[in-house]
Amino acid sequence: MSSDMIETSKRTVGLIWAQTRGRVIGASGAGGRLPWDLPEYREHLLETVSDYTVVLGRKTWESAQELFGPLPNNRKIVVTRQPDWFAPGAERAASVAEALALTDPQEVWVLGGGEILRAAVPFATVIAVTELNTAYQGDILAPEVPSEDFMMTYTIGSRRSVNGRDDYVFRSYARK
Repeated sequence: MSSDMIETSKRTVGLIWAQTRGRVIGASGAGGRLPWDLPEYREHLLETVSDYTVVLGRKTWESAQELFGPLPNNRKIVVTRQPDWFAPGAERAASVAEALALTDPQEVWVLGGGEILRAAVPFATVIAVTELNTAYQGDILAPEVPSEDFMMTYTIGSRRSVNGRDDYVFRSYARK
C-alpha cells in the first residue's frame, strides 16, 4: 500500500484524478486528454499507482499512452462497451464492477474518465484529488466527493507548478 493512503478495509479501492475548482477533468472533443499539462500531477499519479492494478476507461487508456507512455509495473484493466476491443498489455472489462471483480482482493486504483470515476465512487475506500486553481474549459466533470461518506485526511497546500501557469493542491479522502 502506498504511504499516503489510509487503510479503511481489507481491500483498497482508490480513485485518483486531477480537476479544476469547477471539477472539469476533460473535454469531449479532446479524446480523453487532459486540458492541462501539470508535471506534478503526472508524477503524483505514477508514484501512487505504480505496482498496483489500474482500472480506466478506453479513452483514458488511449490518452494515458500519449501522456505517460506505458504505465509501468502494473496490471491494466480497461472498461469499454466494445466487446471486441483489444490492446496489448491490457485486459478488458464491460463495467467498473466487472473490472473490480477481476482484481479482488488486490489493491486497485481507478484513473478515469468521468463516467468510470462516477461508477467507482460507491466502491472507493480512498480518493486522491489534485485540484488546479486555473480555469480550463471542458464538459467532462469529476464526481463530487460525497462528504457524508468521506473525510479529508490531508491537504498539501497551494503550490505553483513548474509549468509556470497553474497553482494546485493535493487532497486525500478516506471513507468514514
